[in-house]
Amino acid sequence: MVEEPLPLGMCMVGVEMIEILAQSMCYISLTAFIFIATFSRSEKLELMAQNFIMISLLLTAAILWWLSSSGGELWGSNYLPKPLSVLCVIIAISARLNIKGQNVSFGANPHSIGKNKDEED
Repeated sequence: MVEEPLPLGMCMVGVEMIEILAQSMCYISLTAFIFIATFSRSEKLELMAQNFIMISLLLTAAILWWLSSSGGELWGSNYLPKPLSVLCVIIAISARLNIKGQNVSFGANPHSIGKNKDEED
């Protein structure tokens, strides 16, 4: 079997390298997501953190899809990369939602239930 040289500027990336890249991007995205409360103290920092999280999650989704297409595994599973990439896209979209502490559930607030009973008495 004769291997043909790749065109100039193209190189093959090993599946192991894609796996390491996918795991690293998952770690970076998760770490940024964990610290979002710290960044929310400043509106400018919060916006920057939201943009960073969105971009890192979209990159993670693309890398996970690439990993699955290359036949690689993530944490010992060859099924896991594609559903995780879809989940990354969903979380990236939700990371851009900025509710600023507004009540979006419109349900009963457990902290105000006791107060309402006291006010009625």
